[in-house]
Amino acid sequence: MSQKLKWGVLGCAGIAKRSVIPGVQQSELNEVAAIASRNEEKAKQTAADLNIPVAYGSYEALLEDPSIDVVYIPLPNHLHKEWTIRAAEAGKHILCEKPLALTESEAAEMAEAAAKAGVYLSEAFMYRYHPRYDEIKQIIDSGQIGEVRGIRSAFTFNNAGDKTNVRYRKDWGGGSIYDVGCYPINAARLLLGKEPIAVTVNAFFSPEHDDVDMMASGLIEFDGSVALTFDCAMWAASRNPLEILGTDGIIEVPSAYITPTPGSGNFFLTVRGERSEIEVPHVNAYSMQADQLARAIMNKTPLQFQPDDAINNMKVIDACLLSAREHTRVAL
Repeated sequence: MSQKLKWGVLGCAGIAKRSVIPGVQQSELNEVAAIASRNEEKAKQTAADLNIPVAYGSYEALLEDPSIDVVYIPLPNHLHKEWTIRAAEAGKHILCEKPLALTESEAAEMAEAAAKAGVYLSEAFMYRYHPRYDEIKQIIDSGQIGEVRGIRSAFTFNNAGDKTNVRYRKDWGGGSIYDVGCYPINAARLLLGKEPIAVTVNAFFSPEHDDVDMMASGLIEFDGSVALTFDCAMWAASRNPLEILGTDGIIEVPSAYITPTPGSGNFFLTVRGERSEIEVPHVNAYSMQADQLARAIMNKTPLQFQPDDAINNMKVIDACLLSAREHTRVAL
């Protein structure tokens, strides 16, 4: 293995081209060595655009490249399981886009395949590698805001006009809960350090978009009478706030999951009526995500977030979708 890990990318998805590939290229311990597409010309054009040395006309060809250490999978959700397992069987470590799978059982199969092959499997929730989340967790754990009474969060955007988008294919794992609702769910589990006990979700399923949930609002219950209230949408104005309410204070994160510009990662702390802005460094969370995975691989140490975390997140997502479809509270 070289000083830097060599990454191969399966597919030319927008998230890969806009964010993840540049993030890996800017990281300390990684380089993007190859990209593959089922359309070879598309792979070659993307490689040229992003200064990637090698382009393949099939995913299989990239997996057969012995120089590739890590595979990044930004494919549509319904393909995550197949290509994660195939990458694992090829001996490649894997960063797979969120949500890891379509169901909890699929995620468990993927984790089992990675463990059997002796490779690392990481879910691509880049936001949690930003150092501000360690700081937020420390503030909560220190008791500065008192006992946590609740969390509110949202992740919404409007892309409804693009009817051909993969997000609007029900059989491909489309819908707002899969695409962006997974973030507030993941963040609440991270910050509270425990798993939910029940969910109740209401959703707007759009016949214009293959009956996927274009907006959903939910209540995620945790023990101790604490809950996450959240909403997510692909047909609403853009926003991604997070608020943690305590008995003595409030933490407000205006842009909780994306930090595109200097200052956008800052958050606010109010304790007993005194509000202050907490400034955090402007960093590339995608780069930090890649380096965390690389350090684990190179040092043979556990991942910061194990596949079990992704399995547990999928369990909650499964329950949210069931609740929304059946208009009922689902116990976990």
